[in-house]
Amino acid sequence: MESIGMAMVGREAEQAELAAFVKAAAGQALILRGETGVGKSSLLAHAAAAAEQEGHAVIRAAGVEAESELPYAGLHQFLHPLLADVADLDDGSQSAFDAVFGRAEGIPPSVMALGIAVLSLLSQAAARRPLLLVLDDGQWFDDSSADICGFVGRRLAGSPVKLLVGVRTDIGSRFDTAALPELPVAALSEQDAESLLIQRFPTLGKQVRAMVLEQAQGNPLALLELPAHLGAATQGEPLLESLVGELGMPLPRRLQRLYGARIEALSQVMREELLMGALDGVGTGHGSRGAGTGSSIGIGGSTGASTGASTGAGPGARYRMRAADEAVAAGLLEIEPATGDFAFRHPLVRSAVVQMATPNQRRAAHQALAQVHRENLERRATHLAAATVDPDEEVADILEAAAESATKRGGALAAVAWLTRAAELSEEHTGRSRRLADAAFVAGHAARLGQAHRLVQSGLGPGSADAPASVLASAYQALYQDGDVLSTHRQVASAIDRLRQSGPAESDEVLTRLVNLLLAISQYAGERTAWERTHGLLADLGDLITERSRLYGNTWSDVIRHGAGSAEVIEQAAAKLAGQEPWEVTRLAVAAYHLDLLSGFRPYLRGIVDRELETGAVASGMVMLHLIMLDQMAVGEWDGAQDTGRRVLDLAVEHGHELFANQSRAYLAQLAALRGQLGPARDLQAEVDAWARPRGLGFLTQLADSAGATAALSAGDYESAYLYAIGITPPGEFRPYAYQASRTLLDLVEAARHTGRAEQARQHALAARDAGLPEVSPRLALITHGALAMTAESEKEAAEMFALAEAHPDAARFPFELARIRLAHGIRVRHVEGRAAARQYLVPAAEAFERLGAAGWTERARAELRATGAVPRASMLNLASLTWQERRIADLAASGLTNKEIGKRMHLSPRTVSSHLYRIFPKLGITTRAALRDALSRTEGEEGLES
Repeated sequence: MESIGMAMVGREAEQAELAAFVKAAAGQALILRGETGVGKSSLLAHAAAAAEQEGHAVIRAAGVEAESELPYAGLHQFLHPLLADVADLDDGSQSAFDAVFGRAEGIPPSVMALGIAVLSLLSQAAARRPLLLVLDDGQWFDDSSADICGFVGRRLAGSPVKLLVGVRTDIGSRFDTAALPELPVAALSEQDAESLLIQRFPTLGKQVRAMVLEQAQGNPLALLELPAHLGAATQGEPLLESLVGELGMPLPRRLQRLYGARIEALSQVMREELLMGALDGVGTGHGSRGAGTGSSIGIGGSTGASTGASTGAGPGARYRMRAADEAVAAGLLEIEPATGDFAFRHPLVRSAVVQMATPNQRRAAHQALAQVHRENLERRATHLAAATVDPDEEVADILEAAAESATKRGGALAAVAWLTRAAELSEEHTGRSRRLADAAFVAGHAARLGQAHRLVQSGLGPGSADAPASVLASAYQALYQDGDVLSTHRQVASAIDRLRQSGPAESDEVLTRLVNLLLAISQYAGERTAWERTHGLLADLGDLITERSRLYGNTWSDVIRHGAGSAEVIEQAAAKLAGQEPWEVTRLAVAAYHLDLLSGFRPYLRGIVDRELETGAVASGMVMLHLIMLDQMAVGEWDGAQDTGRRVLDLAVEHGHELFANQSRAYLAQLAALRGQLGPARDLQAEVDAWARPRGLGFLTQLADSAGATAALSAGDYESAYLYAIGITPPGEFRPYAYQASRTLLDLVEAARHTGRAEQARQHALAARDAGLPEVSPRLALITHGALAMTAESEKEAAEMFALAEAHPDAARFPFELARIRLAHGIRVRHVEGRAAARQYLVPAAEAFERLGAAGWTERARAELRATGAVPRASMLNLASLTWQERRIADLAASGLTNKEIGKRMHLSPRTVSSHLYRIFPKLGITTRAALRDALSRTEGEEGLES
């Protein structure tokens, strides 16, 4: 705003940096950060004009407060013109855009997947000429859009695309943590401020000029607006009195008052037109004074034809103000040079327009805008929510539909607000209570347990503790915040029983929610009495129970006794996840975990988990992370599992979900035990056990015992391992509803064999066979055949059972279990058939343990190999343990490149390269860089053993 003609006063340094930014060959991003009115918009316009002169295409967008809670509204502003121009998008990118912009049903993409689609679109759009994206008022961008902008901005290097964002310092936004370079825009110096004032207002009196300078504090907008507000400098004393009267008022409020005086002087028709534009998010002018003009692509607030007519709704369409020359003359609007559209001179003008309108005027404008956006569900709902005062069932229904749409696109927080407003507009008490219960249900899954409880109480009032919705909210809070399974099971079961006896006055959906919550409580209880009562209730409810709930009851409880026939149903459901609520997806995925079918769900979970954690169902997102971690552990991606586990632990602690926090610790304890990290494993195990056992959380105490058994096995402490294993289930049986009983089959069998309890080991293996474990899941089939091979009474049976295990179609999906079975069989073969025959089993076992990072098991495998007379070489045990990145670094280092040269090729710092080499050397059994080439060339041609 400090521009004079084509010149800008006091911004030489910022202009120079922006010029370098525009002229840079590489793509990059930059955030301009400063207070209101400091001149960010002018600098953005200056950069846009400079980019146009350099031959760039320019796309502009502006954050709008009214749309800050609409998922992906801001992103659509940026991409709308590009999507219209780029015709050959790949199917994956097109599907991602269709899903987030609500143009078609599909799998909502993750931040990464959508970010990659945006990068692809930008790359194609910039194929003909470089592209500059300019975003003003970034603090008002919705969170989902800001996250994508941050993702894209960090990955523009090497592309002809640049991103420039202006944000205010006084309002927090996702751009605060986007990790993008920043250019602070400070107030003008005293000398520059005076120069601007003299040039713009040469006749201003000396005394008034001094007062303006003192009050503006170098803020360019204030320097330009205060004199016009106070009038001609010759008026003298009244001006001083006016300034003194505003001394205690913050500058933004004072400026709003200035604009308010101009707005008040407008005709009523003009004020109504301005209000329509302000409430629908019409942007601020991009062609600020002195910014220059050009042929840039206008978007957002400046889109549209120069006729100024109102348009119908589309995903990105906004109201277009018409016949607004009066407001332009008053200095409130500007005309966009590129499009001829009217735009607000500054965001403070827009705020002043809204604040000066009466409530009735605002409601009338919202009602009109709802009609403008009648084809866009969520925009229409936003305006109707603000326009409606009295109960209106039709409006409440529209808000409900918008909430459902938002939930499926990752906007659970927006859905809670719409459902709450729908409840307020309900005509009947039952409708109000139902919608508040729905809002509470979504809030609970969004990790807003306190809000969920308050919503229910506001809907039902005092004395309603036994109402189903109240039971749901209080039980959610007690379960997830404190791990209370004892009283919540009684509470929820009683609520279901009352509904059964009286006939469900509540909707079927409320009953289903109660049933599913009871199933979750029963799963965490992990105890026979609780599950038997739960199954009894399900039987009594008969046809009132959904097929999905029956599926969850069968798989979450005891897959050995109830899981038969469930696998096919789950596999079919895995192919139809798109469009389902996030909590329904997680329930299915939990069922898949119990049947070892989780890998089929992981791509979908990966695709939506970031979205849910940002603006959606956070609690469901945490469950998704648990499930992703479990699958990573199962398939041998232990580094990734560690990162996932730490992430979900931090989230659970942050949101006060003590149940999820301790569940995360239990999984991390199991992972540490697998890796032979005995200290951390035992510390985490003890922490989980101390919290879970007094609360009767069998699910977690079984996990703690399993981690204890694994840690003891890793350390070779077989007696302790046996004691932990029989704490879960006795030998020869699988304790009902103890879900770890079948999963620890190999632990109990191996511990029993190594402690002289061969009979108990054999008894347990036979019990697994007789219980039909091989028919339940692929992992249970693998470990059952493995246990039978370990305990076989004849070599023929041992060979047959081992062959069944090794040849199982899914054996490779469980590398740790397969390696254990091979190691045990190799030891047996060495004793019976000799050393040479054993190596074919011991070699792949040792390779797998080394690759996984299972330290205790690796040492045991090495010892067995040495017992065969073989010496493990780097090719077998060490080269396989290198990650892809480590192998690439090793190859480059062996070719003679320096750390700096390697870092440049792999986009790493020299220090990071050095750290990788520090880990690589001991893995390859070398101590110097000179030995690296020999180690790699030797290992590539070896078979891995030297007899």
